[in-house]
Amino acid sequence: MAGKGAAVASGADPSGDAARRRNVPGQATPGAATSRPQPDEIKIHGAKKAPSVLQILDEWEFLIAPLVFTILAAFTRLWKIGLSPIVTWDEAHFGKFGSHYIKRELFFDVHPPLGKILVGLSGVLAGYNGSFEFKSGETYPEELDYTFMRAFNAFWGILCVPLAYWTAAELNLKRPAVWLVTLMVLCENSYTTISRFILLDSMLLFGTFATVFCWSKFHRQQKYSFEPEWFFWLFMTGLSIGFVCSIKLVGLFVTAMVGIYTIEDLWNKFGNTKVSYPALAAHFSARVVGLIIIPFLVYLFSFALHFAILTRSGPGDAQMSSLFQANLEGSEIGRNSPLEVAWGSKVTIKNMGYGGGLLHSHVQTYPEGSTQQQVTCYHHKDSNNEWWFYPDRSVVDWDPESSEPHYFGNGDVVRLIHAQTGRNLHSHDVSAPVTKSQKEVSCYGNLTIGDDKDNWKVEVVKDVASRDKTKLRTLTTAFRLKNMVMGCYLRAANVNLPQWGFKQIEVTCDKKNNPKDTFTHWNVEAHTNEKLPPGDPGKYKSPFFHDFIHLNVAMMTSNNALVPDPDKQDDLASQWWQWPILNVGLRMCGWDDKIVKYFLLGNPFVYWASTASLGLVGLVTVWYILRWQRGFKDLSQEDVDLIHYAGIYPIIGWFLHYLPFVVMARVTYVHHYYPALYFAILSLGFLIDFTLRNQQKKIQWTIYGVLYAIVIGLYVFFIPICWGMTGNNQQYKYMKWFDSWRMSD
Repeated sequence: MAGKGAAVASGADPSGDAARRRNVPGQATPGAATSRPQPDEIKIHGAKKAPSVLQILDEWEFLIAPLVFTILAAFTRLWKIGLSPIVTWDEAHFGKFGSHYIKRELFFDVHPPLGKILVGLSGVLAGYNGSFEFKSGETYPEELDYTFMRAFNAFWGILCVPLAYWTAAELNLKRPAVWLVTLMVLCENSYTTISRFILLDSMLLFGTFATVFCWSKFHRQQKYSFEPEWFFWLFMTGLSIGFVCSIKLVGLFVTAMVGIYTIEDLWNKFGNTKVSYPALAAHFSARVVGLIIIPFLVYLFSFALHFAILTRSGPGDAQMSSLFQANLEGSEIGRNSPLEVAWGSKVTIKNMGYGGGLLHSHVQTYPEGSTQQQVTCYHHKDSNNEWWFYPDRSVVDWDPESSEPHYFGNGDVVRLIHAQTGRNLHSHDVSAPVTKSQKEVSCYGNLTIGDDKDNWKVEVVKDVASRDKTKLRTLTTAFRLKNMVMGCYLRAANVNLPQWGFKQIEVTCDKKNNPKDTFTHWNVEAHTNEKLPPGDPGKYKSPFFHDFIHLNVAMMTSNNALVPDPDKQDDLASQWWQWPILNVGLRMCGWDDKIVKYFLLGNPFVYWASTASLGLVGLVTVWYILRWQRGFKDLSQEDVDLIHYAGIYPIIGWFLHYLPFVVMARVTYVHHYYPALYFAILSLGFLIDFTLRNQQKKIQWTIYGVLYAIVIGLYVFFIPICWGMTGNNQQYKYMKWFDSWRMSD
């Protein structure tokens, strides 16, 4: 007691309470004498000095810095944005898709709809009526304010810069490193260029940056679980995931990173015995709602918007189910078509599996197997999709010209004659070209030449309009076709044929009798028969969720078909290994002297240094793990967390965005690397911060100053490729450091 009393008397605080107490204006600290400045003190020391300009800037840096960076981003992204008056690169695709939304015409694309809806919105805001065709290289008409539409897209690219600042700050990097990360995003030439055109990439990058930012904010709230701010950033992360996945499915990669973090976080909470089971259940439920249900609802909403806008028939009709098409304005499907099908009816037949196409044949033959005429499924309107229903070969007294209509239905046997070539739909004991476990389907013979393998038995599965299965009805009847000799069912399961089959869908004959297999279900779509009265089969609606799943499967099937054509050279395509080392760029337009030329290429320092940082961060991590295993305690818990979340997670994000393009077979381009590049930039920012944070201020600022100068200097050096190169391309030869950088001939 005497010792404690002495300590208190000496001014010490053994319990540490005084250090933890907060000073409140107007409230005296217990046990402390109230001190007021005496008049003599004021005379001696003078009044308190006002803060200097530098002190004010330092205090308000958290507002001033992102504002300045955003202004610079707006300048670099918008300067001379309307200089080129021609349709540039993929503006030919996405501008055209925007036109379809404005005209409300159904179209098909491999990407989710939200980004293209926003492109359409930019056109509406620009006063555009949707009449321009956006042909590549074509000059924009005077009435189309393409500059505004480009600026609308640039807006998303501009927002990426302050998001990079806030993310680096939330990852606990020091201020100079936060500025460096932001500067590398601001001065990344490829980000500048890609943001200046009517494309989806600036929106994709914004969605990726926003997701990482919201994730970092949510991570910083872990000590405040179930507080309002914790819920806010959890749900904002979910909204960002939903947004980025609704632009392009590449958004699933950053979703996977958040998923890995969530699994780790929940696993750590599960191992913490202080967390009760009800609390664990609440944590799990909150994440299911915030990170699964909310993103899915956003994604779902984008498709609901897509279907609500596109109510008119257009070039994408064939990708959707027959019932969906029948309800489009201007569609011929179901309009004045006879309701019931009979012998002599000319029809198109739609596969009812998700993403299914129209039964199709053409004069080209299989290169192997039977070498007979190919049968496929095709997703576009074509006269090669038309077939005649004929009776089986045992019926000899039927005349298509003079005989009365003969209806058929469940259990009846028919032949299908290809309208353009006159050949019979046929199957035989030959393996299918791709799916070897099933049988090949071909077109063979003609009206008089053939055999019993041309006969197919109709098996009605269901009819949304009637319980009567004795008749086949246009649009509403789902039926299967069973080959009478082979005993197999006509099937099309979204497997793409090789190039010799034009990447169309393989049609096979499957011996598995699975009535629930929708890829063996077919319906009559278009139907003409002069002997039958017209009906109104198009009055039935297609369910939204069926249309949603159908379109998503079609998107994935078509995306998988985007593989390089070995018979054609694509000068714009590149390979995955070329991207991190900046081995190649991309010409975005023609290279004529009269054309304003743009070249997609990154800032060399940003690319090369960020790529190197990925390996170096890995080595640093392994080094400290080995030392920790040997009993060394080099790092504080704060240092461990910094490596974990600011170092390792960006590398995880980079691998998740990069590796899929290594293994996928589809054709790839340099812009596919841009989301991954952001994670490499974060990795580099962490590495430099971790290396310099304990050095003297003078050393830190010297090194950072050099890095800032390099990043800005190279950005300015290569800025013509972003803002447009005019005149002869030879005057820009100074930027051609390598032969693969083709900004000059």
